[in-house]
Amino acid sequence: KKMLSRLISRVPRAAQTARSGLRAYTTHEQLPDEHQMIYEMCRKFADEELAPNAGEWDKKHEYPAAAVSQLGQLGLMGISVEDKWGGAGLDYLAYAIAMEEVSRGCASTGVIMSVQNSLYGGPVDKFGTDAQKEEFLIPYTTGDKIGCFGLSEPGNGSDAGAASTTAVSDGDNFILNGTKAWITNAHDASTAIVFATTDKDLKHKGISAFIVPTDSPGFSLGAKEDKLGICASSTGNLIMEDVSVPASNMLGEPGMGFKIAMMTLDAGRIGIAGQALGIASASIDCAANYALERKAFGAPISKLQMIQDKLAKMALARDSARLLTWRAAMLKDSGKSYTKEAAMAKLAASEAATMCAHQAIQVLGGMGYVSDMPAERHYRDARITEIYEGTSEVQHLVIAGNLLKEYQ
Repeated sequence: KKMLSRLISRVPRAAQTARSGLRAYTTHEQLPDEHQMIYEMCRKFADEELAPNAGEWDKKHEYPAAAVSQLGQLGLMGISVEDKWGGAGLDYLAYAIAMEEVSRGCASTGVIMSVQNSLYGGPVDKFGTDAQKEEFLIPYTTGDKIGCFGLSEPGNGSDAGAASTTAVSDGDNFILNGTKAWITNAHDASTAIVFATTDKDLKHKGISAFIVPTDSPGFSLGAKEDKLGICASSTGNLIMEDVSVPASNMLGEPGMGFKIAMMTLDAGRIGIAGQALGIASASIDCAANYALERKAFGAPISKLQMIQDKLAKMALARDSARLLTWRAAMLKDSGKSYTKEAAMAKLAASEAATMCAHQAIQVLGGMGYVSDMPAERHYRDARITEIYEGTSEVQHLVIAGNLLKEYQ
């Protein structure tokens, strides 16, 4: 049984969860016992297993296979999946907390974990049949297998409803043709969730979702992208040329693909907010520790008000975004609408990550610009959080659109 499940089983059920109602938690110390356990477990794992290796993985563009396997053993690759499907059976607040700590240690490992939980495991868990879960969920909660999420295409990113990948019915199968672009985990995934048009006349309502094994005949991968950051995770194109998929591999009903994608991205934004918070926290750790050690003008630079101003702004941005992230997670856990709140969390956290990473380099000066220190890696890793799973510009549209609905 996974370590996370063993830990949680020791906590009285009454103290275990925030699902029963929305309470305001503002610090880790106020969290329910199970969430504090998760926080401490993930923090220890990040400090001992991830942070010491993250720089090397980044330089070598090396997939952290052993760390991913350990995440599975800890129960972190299917946090919100029910026990009977191999998951930990916890809530999204637990997931957000775990994502921050794992990403504080290594943002690449964080995004691998986020895709596995939110983008792959989430829709299979919510929309999959029992047979689909048996085959395509249980082996993935262990970390032994990895999944990916094929929505974006070379010709459409933010315009997710314009899918040019097609799925044509052929007896008991569907024949898929098309290319998906910028797919995280592409080169390490055993299975992809692919969104394809089954009825062009219905536009976005004619998109369906399919579970596609990556070893299917006609399925191939493009070159591994050489990226600015999160270099230990693979990103590439999924190329499908007459890929035959059993009709039983359709996820949900025909035409539900766009709805599945949008619901999945809502949840995914909580995961990416957690990743961004981890990068922000790592940047603060780096800057604060350096400021206490580095001496200038006869004293540690932490005594300089300009440095203190930077650290204060970094902590303010990080902590504000963390509260937004926890709010979105708790709304999801309570069954309430959280689309706007998830967008707010993702927007605030990603901008906090970029700002904190930027300011960390300023605090370190020349040392921040070289790879001897992790500040430059945090800076590179932070940038993608404002782009994937909905750009910052899209988050503004989501927030405004949902806000205006409240006044209509």
